[in-house]
Amino acid sequence: MNHKGLTAVNSGNWPSSLMNRRGRTLLITGAAAVVLFVITTIGISMPETAYDVNFSLRNQSPSMAHIFGTDFMGRDMLARTVKGLSISILIGALAAGVSSVIALVLGCAAALLGEKTDMVVGMAVNMMTGIPHILLLILISFVCGKGMHGVVIAVALTHWPNFTRIVRAEVMQLRTAPYVRISRKMGRSNWWIARKHLLPHLLPQFFVGTLLLFPHAILHEAGITFLGFGLPLQMPAVGVILTEAMKYLSVGCWWLAFFPGFALLLIVLLFETLGENLRLLLQPTRAHE
Repeated sequence: MNHKGLTAVNSGNWPSSLMNRRGRTLLITGAAAVVLFVITTIGISMPETAYDVNFSLRNQSPSMAHIFGTDFMGRDMLARTVKGLSISILIGALAAGVSSVIALVLGCAAALLGEKTDMVVGMAVNMMTGIPHILLLILISFVCGKGMHGVVIAVALTHWPNFTRIVRAEVMQLRTAPYVRISRKMGRSNWWIARKHLLPHLLPQFFVGTLLLFPHAILHEAGITFLGFGLPLQMPAVGVILTEAMKYLSVGCWWLAFFPGFALLLIVLLFETLGENLRLLLQPTRAHE
Protein backbone atom coordinates (compact mmCIF):
# COMPACT_ATOMS: atom_id res chain seq x y z
CA MET A 1 0.00 0.00 0.00
CA ASN A 2 1.43 3.39 -0.96
CA HIS A 3 1.50 6.56 1.08
CA LYS A 4 -1.80 7.80 -0.38
CA GLY A 5 -3.51 4.56 0.57
CA LEU A 6 -2.23 4.82 4.14
CA THR A 7 -3.40 8.41 4.29
CA ALA A 8 -6.87 7.38 3.09
CA VAL A 9 -7.14 4.72 5.77
CA ASN A 10 -5.88 7.02 8.52
CA SER A 11 -8.18 9.85 7.44
CA GLY A 12 -11.26 7.72 7.94
CA ASN A 13 -12.05 6.40 4.46
CA TRP A 14 -12.04 2.82 5.70
CA PRO A 15 -15.59 1.37 5.58
CA SER A 16 -15.76 0.72 9.31
CA SER A 17 -14.96 4.36 10.04
CA LEU A 18 -18.00 5.60 8.13
CA MET A 19 -20.05 5.05 11.27
CA ASN A 20 -19.05 7.18 14.25
CA ARG A 21 -19.26 6.08 17.83
CA ARG A 22 -22.80 7.34 18.31
CA GLY A 23 -23.92 5.52 15.18
CA ARG A 24 -22.38 2.26 16.36
CA THR A 25 -23.95 2.71 19.76
CA LEU A 26 -27.37 3.28 18.17
CA LEU A 27 -26.93 0.20 16.00
CA ILE A 28 -25.97 -2.02 18.94
CA THR A 29 -28.79 -0.63 21.05
CA GLY A 30 -31.34 -1.16 18.29
CA ALA A 31 -30.15 -4.70 17.58
CA ALA A 32 -30.32 -5.67 21.26
CA ALA A 33 -33.79 -4.16 21.62
CA VAL A 34 -35.06 -5.97 18.50
CA VAL A 35 -33.73 -9.35 19.67
CA LEU A 36 -35.30 -8.94 23.11
CA PHE A 37 -38.60 -7.80 21.61
CA VAL A 38 -38.72 -10.73 19.18
CA ILE A 39 -37.97 -13.30 21.90
CA THR A 40 -40.57 -11.81 24.21
CA THR A 41 -43.23 -11.61 21.50
CA ILE A 42 -42.65 -15.16 20.29
CA GLY A 43 -42.66 -16.51 23.83
CA ILE A 44 -45.86 -14.73 24.85
CA SER A 45 -47.75 -15.80 21.72
CA MET A 46 -46.44 -19.38 21.78
CA PRO A 47 -49.19 -21.96 22.42
CA GLU A 48 -48.65 -24.84 24.84
CA THR A 49 -48.89 -27.27 21.93
CA ALA A 50 -45.44 -26.09 20.81
CA TYR A 51 -43.91 -28.06 23.68
CA ASP A 52 -46.41 -30.87 24.13
CA VAL A 53 -45.41 -34.11 25.81
CA ASN A 54 -44.26 -36.84 23.42
CA PHE A 55 -42.60 -39.75 25.20
CA SER A 56 -41.51 -41.30 21.91
CA LEU A 57 -39.06 -38.38 21.54
CA ARG A 58 -37.75 -38.27 25.11
CA ASN A 59 -34.13 -37.22 25.77
CA GLN A 60 -33.16 -36.79 22.13
CA SER A 61 -29.91 -34.94 21.50
CA PRO A 62 -29.88 -31.74 19.40
CA SER A 63 -30.79 -32.29 15.74
CA MET A 64 -32.28 -30.42 12.80
CA ALA A 65 -35.77 -31.39 13.97
CA HIS A 66 -35.10 -30.30 17.56
CA ILE A 67 -32.24 -27.78 17.64
CA PHE A 68 -32.03 -27.73 21.44
CA GLY A 69 -32.98 -31.41 21.76
CA THR A 70 -35.87 -32.78 23.81
CA ASP A 71 -36.31 -33.33 27.54
CA PHE A 72 -37.28 -36.37 29.61
CA MET A 73 -40.91 -36.01 28.50
CA GLY A 74 -40.16 -35.47 24.82
CA ARG A 75 -40.88 -31.75 24.90
CA ASP A 76 -39.02 -29.49 22.49
CA MET A 77 -36.33 -27.65 24.45
CA LEU A 78 -36.10 -24.72 22.05
CA ALA A 79 -39.79 -23.92 22.50
CA ARG A 80 -39.57 -24.34 26.28
CA THR A 81 -36.48 -22.16 26.46
CA VAL A 82 -38.04 -19.32 24.45
CA LYS A 83 -41.20 -19.53 26.56
CA GLY A 84 -39.15 -19.51 29.75
CA LEU A 85 -37.10 -16.52 28.62
CA SER A 86 -40.24 -14.53 27.83
CA ILE A 87 -41.55 -15.28 31.32
CA SER A 88 -38.26 -14.14 32.85
CA ILE A 89 -38.28 -10.93 30.80
CA LEU A 90 -41.84 -10.07 31.85
CA ILE A 91 -41.08 -10.73 35.51
CA GLY A 92 -37.88 -8.72 35.22
CA ALA A 93 -39.74 -5.81 33.62
CA LEU A 94 -42.37 -5.67 36.34
CA ALA A 95 -39.96 -6.16 39.23
CA ALA A 96 -37.34 -3.73 37.89
CA GLY A 97 -40.02 -1.10 37.22
CA VAL A 98 -41.44 -1.33 40.74
CA SER A 99 -37.98 -1.34 42.29
CA SER A 100 -36.94 1.73 40.29
CA VAL A 101 -40.05 3.64 41.37
CA ILE A 102 -39.26 2.81 45.01
CA ALA A 103 -35.69 4.03 44.50
CA LEU A 104 -36.88 7.24 42.84
CA VAL A 105 -39.32 8.08 45.62
CA LEU A 106 -36.93 7.26 48.46
CA GLY A 107 -33.98 8.99 46.80
CA CYS A 108 -35.94 12.19 46.27
CA ALA A 109 -37.37 12.04 49.79
CA ALA A 110 -33.93 11.57 51.35
CA ALA A 111 -32.52 14.56 49.49
CA LEU A 112 -35.46 16.95 49.89
CA LEU A 113 -37.26 16.22 53.17
CA GLY A 114 -34.55 16.99 55.68
CA GLU A 115 -31.93 15.20 57.74
CA LYS A 116 -34.32 12.92 59.63
CA THR A 117 -35.81 11.51 56.44
CA ASP A 118 -32.33 11.18 54.96
CA MET A 119 -31.19 9.27 58.04
CA VAL A 120 -34.19 6.90 57.96
CA VAL A 121 -33.72 6.17 54.25
CA GLY A 122 -29.99 5.67 54.80
CA MET A 123 -30.65 3.20 57.61
CA ALA A 124 -33.11 1.29 55.42
CA VAL A 125 -30.57 1.11 52.60
CA ASN A 126 -27.82 -0.09 54.94
CA MET A 127 -30.10 -2.69 56.48
CA MET A 128 -31.14 -4.06 53.09
CA THR A 129 -27.58 -4.21 51.79
CA GLY A 130 -26.35 -5.82 55.01
CA ILE A 131 -28.52 -8.92 54.59
CA PRO A 132 -27.33 -11.60 52.13
CA HIS A 133 -29.23 -10.91 48.93
CA ILE A 134 -30.29 -14.44 48.03
CA LEU A 135 -31.43 -15.09 51.62
CA LEU A 136 -33.61 -11.98 51.58
CA LEU A 137 -35.08 -13.01 48.22
CA ILE A 138 -35.94 -16.48 49.51
CA LEU A 139 -37.50 -15.17 52.73
CA ILE A 140 -39.70 -12.59 51.00
CA SER A 141 -40.77 -15.02 48.28
CA PHE A 142 -41.60 -17.69 50.87
CA VAL A 143 -43.58 -15.29 53.05
CA CYS A 144 -45.54 -14.10 49.99
CA GLY A 145 -46.45 -17.65 49.05
CA LYS A 146 -43.89 -18.12 46.27
CA GLY A 147 -45.31 -18.33 42.75
CA MET A 148 -45.41 -15.46 40.29
CA HIS A 149 -46.47 -12.76 42.75
CA GLY A 150 -44.01 -13.94 45.38
CA VAL A 151 -41.10 -13.72 42.95
CA VAL A 152 -42.10 -10.28 41.67
CA ILE A 153 -42.51 -8.89 45.20
CA ALA A 154 -39.23 -10.42 46.37
CA VAL A 155 -37.22 -9.09 43.45
CA ALA A 156 -38.89 -5.67 43.54
CA LEU A 157 -38.30 -5.20 47.27
CA THR A 158 -34.61 -6.14 47.19
CA HIS A 159 -33.19 -4.24 44.20
CA TRP A 160 -33.82 -0.61 45.12
CA PRO A 161 -31.04 0.25 47.65
CA ASN A 162 -28.12 0.95 45.29
CA PHE A 163 -30.31 2.83 42.84
CA THR A 164 -31.69 4.88 45.75
CA ARG A 165 -28.18 6.05 46.58
CA ILE A 166 -27.63 7.12 42.97
CA VAL A 167 -30.92 9.05 42.84
CA ARG A 168 -30.21 10.72 46.17
CA ALA A 169 -26.75 11.85 45.04
CA GLU A 170 -28.20 13.24 41.80
CA VAL A 171 -30.94 15.14 43.62
CA MET A 172 -28.44 16.53 46.13
CA GLN A 173 -26.58 18.10 43.22
CA LEU A 174 -29.69 19.35 41.44
CA ARG A 175 -31.20 21.03 44.50
CA THR A 176 -28.33 23.53 44.60
CA ALA A 177 -29.01 24.65 41.02
CA PRO A 178 -29.96 28.35 40.62
CA TYR A 179 -33.46 27.64 39.27
CA VAL A 180 -34.22 25.39 42.25
CA ARG A 181 -33.06 28.07 44.69
CA ILE A 182 -35.21 30.66 42.93
CA SER A 183 -38.23 28.36 43.14
CA ARG A 184 -37.67 27.93 46.88
CA LYS A 185 -37.46 31.69 47.38
CA MET A 186 -40.74 32.01 45.50
CA GLY A 187 -42.36 29.68 48.02
CA ARG A 188 -42.66 26.60 45.84
CA SER A 189 -43.20 23.31 47.69
CA ASN A 190 -40.86 20.33 47.55
CA TRP A 191 -43.47 18.44 45.53
CA TRP A 192 -43.66 21.26 42.96
CA ILE A 193 -39.86 21.45 42.70
CA ALA A 194 -39.55 17.69 42.33
CA ARG A 195 -42.25 17.56 39.65
CA LYS A 196 -41.15 20.59 37.63
CA HIS A 197 -37.38 20.66 38.04
CA LEU A 198 -36.05 17.32 39.28
CA LEU A 199 -38.08 14.69 37.44
CA PRO A 200 -37.21 15.94 33.93
CA HIS A 201 -33.53 15.59 34.82
CA LEU A 202 -33.98 12.23 36.55
CA LEU A 203 -36.10 10.51 33.90
CA PRO A 204 -33.19 9.52 31.59
CA GLN A 205 -31.24 8.13 34.53
CA PHE A 206 -34.39 6.44 35.82
CA PHE A 207 -34.96 4.73 32.48
CA VAL A 208 -31.35 3.57 32.17
CA GLY A 209 -31.26 2.46 35.80
CA THR A 210 -34.39 0.38 35.26
CA LEU A 211 -32.80 -1.34 32.27
CA LEU A 212 -29.64 -2.04 34.24
CA LEU A 213 -31.74 -3.66 36.98
CA PHE A 214 -33.15 -6.11 34.43
CA PRO A 215 -30.14 -8.50 34.41
CA HIS A 216 -30.13 -8.73 38.20
CA ALA A 217 -33.89 -9.25 38.35
CA ILE A 218 -33.83 -11.99 35.71
CA LEU A 219 -30.91 -13.85 37.27
CA HIS A 220 -32.38 -13.69 40.76
CA GLU A 221 -35.77 -14.86 39.50
CA ALA A 222 -34.11 -17.86 37.87
CA GLY A 223 -31.96 -18.42 40.96
CA ILE A 224 -34.73 -18.62 43.55
CA THR A 225 -36.86 -20.67 41.15
CA PHE A 226 -33.95 -23.09 40.72
CA LEU A 227 -33.74 -23.40 44.52
CA GLY A 228 -37.45 -24.17 44.76
CA PHE A 229 -38.69 -20.86 46.20
CA GLY A 230 -39.88 -19.23 43.01
CA LEU A 231 -42.16 -20.10 40.12
CA PRO A 232 -44.17 -23.33 40.21
CA LEU A 233 -42.96 -26.44 38.41
CA GLN A 234 -45.91 -26.23 36.00
CA MET A 235 -44.45 -23.10 34.38
CA PRO A 236 -41.73 -23.56 31.73
CA ALA A 237 -39.47 -21.01 33.44
CA VAL A 238 -35.72 -21.21 32.95
CA GLY A 239 -35.17 -21.90 36.65
CA VAL A 240 -37.62 -24.82 36.48
CA ILE A 241 -35.97 -26.15 33.32
CA LEU A 242 -32.54 -26.06 34.96
CA THR A 243 -33.87 -27.78 38.08
CA GLU A 244 -35.31 -30.61 36.00
CA ALA A 245 -32.12 -30.86 33.94
CA MET A 246 -29.94 -31.54 36.99
CA LYS A 247 -31.45 -35.01 37.33
CA TYR A 248 -30.34 -36.02 33.83
CA LEU A 249 -26.86 -34.53 33.56
CA SER A 250 -25.32 -37.69 35.00
CA VAL A 251 -26.73 -39.77 32.14
CA GLY A 252 -25.28 -37.50 29.45
CA CYS A 253 -28.23 -35.22 28.67
CA TRP A 254 -26.05 -32.11 28.72
CA TRP A 255 -28.27 -30.13 26.37
CA LEU A 256 -31.06 -29.94 28.94
CA ALA A 257 -29.01 -27.49 31.01
CA PHE A 258 -26.54 -26.05 28.50
CA PHE A 259 -28.90 -24.39 26.02
CA PRO A 260 -31.36 -22.85 28.55
CA GLY A 261 -28.48 -21.65 30.73
CA PHE A 262 -26.58 -20.20 27.78
CA ALA A 263 -29.74 -18.52 26.45
CA LEU A 264 -30.38 -16.97 29.87
CA LEU A 265 -26.81 -15.65 29.93
CA LEU A 266 -27.26 -14.11 26.47
CA ILE A 267 -30.48 -12.37 27.54
CA VAL A 268 -28.74 -10.94 30.59
CA LEU A 269 -25.83 -9.70 28.45
CA LEU A 270 -28.26 -8.16 25.95
CA PHE A 271 -30.00 -6.18 28.69
CA GLU A 272 -26.62 -5.13 30.08
CA THR A 273 -25.53 -4.00 26.61
CA LEU A 274 -28.80 -2.16 26.03
CA GLY A 275 -28.59 -0.32 29.34
CA GLU A 276 -24.93 0.65 29.01
CA ASN A 277 -25.34 1.91 25.44
CA LEU A 278 -28.42 3.93 26.33
CA ARG A 279 -26.47 5.45 29.19
CA LEU A 280 -23.81 6.55 26.72
CA LEU A 281 -26.44 8.04 24.42
CA LEU A 282 -28.19 9.91 27.22
CA GLN A 283 -24.95 11.27 28.68
CA PRO A 284 -23.33 13.36 25.93
CA THR A 285 -20.12 13.81 27.91
CA ARG A 286 -19.51 10.07 27.60
CA ALA A 287 -20.90 9.53 24.13
CA HIS A 288 -18.42 11.35 21.94
CA GLU A 289 -18.92 11.59 18.25
